[in-house]
Amino acid sequence: MSKQPLSKQEAIRHRIHEIIFEADTPAGKAFDVGLLIAIIFSVLVVMLESVPQYGQTYAGVFNVLEWGITVLFTLEYALRIYSIRRPWKYIFSFYGLVDLLSILPTYLSLFIPASQYLITIRALRLLRVFRILKLTQYLTESAMLMEALRASRRKIIIFLGTVITIVCIIGTSMYLIESGPESKFDSIPKSMYWAIVTITTVGYGDIAPTTALGQFLSAVLMIIGYAILAVPTGIVSVEMANVDARMRKKAFTTTSCHHCSAEGHDADALYCKYCGEKL
Repeated sequence: MSKQPLSKQEAIRHRIHEIIFEADTPAGKAFDVGLLIAIIFSVLVVMLESVPQYGQTYAGVFNVLEWGITVLFTLEYALRIYSIRRPWKYIFSFYGLVDLLSILPTYLSLFIPASQYLITIRALRLLRVFRILKLTQYLTESAMLMEALRASRRKIIIFLGTVITIVCIIGTSMYLIESGPESKFDSIPKSMYWAIVTITTVGYGDIAPTTALGQFLSAVLMIIGYAILAVPTGIVSVEMANVDARMRKKAFTTTSCHHCSAEGHDADALYCKYCGEKL
């Protein structure tokens, strides 16, 4: 039985969906590149507007540019909703919420002063660069990393618990050792803050021990910090090696489901793994 041809409206929706949601065609890639440029330009406009001398001198220009970009993103958001058969799937998805939040601040600025600076959330949409450049290997690696993190979460929790225990003990000890009227270790929480800064080898220098015993303890804590830095890396690396064999042959495509807008399908997939619609 032959498949019935799409109606004119369905054909238009299908074409819009192909251009907006997919990067496999020249039109789709051009759209994503243009959108990426618009996002970067929008964020730069907001940043320049926050500079006092520019914001006051070119206030009118920035206002026109911001509203022009907002109208453009509003049109794009409306087209995304129109081109999907189940728009609520897109609206409440991660990218759908980000797309909505990228246009709301400008409209809110009509009622709430200075809320337009929240529009820098548009920078999150730069994540679409993975689809534009078709870096499918990064999608595969990110899936590997997420699975490795899930597999090693208990070990990481135990590791963090050990670090917190060390910080509590050292912080309390430093509070007792460095106690004095002019000491900056004037509370256990502040001493624990110093221990965290020291064990992570950051070393701001705003708080430093002055007694010989305190300096010795800080040196021990620094050495411990260097020793434990490799622990979480080793845990995740081992788990990534375990999942690498299972996911090495698994490839992904930039195809987006026309029904639910889901992405991340296998390269040889014929149907959407989330809603069952034919790709």
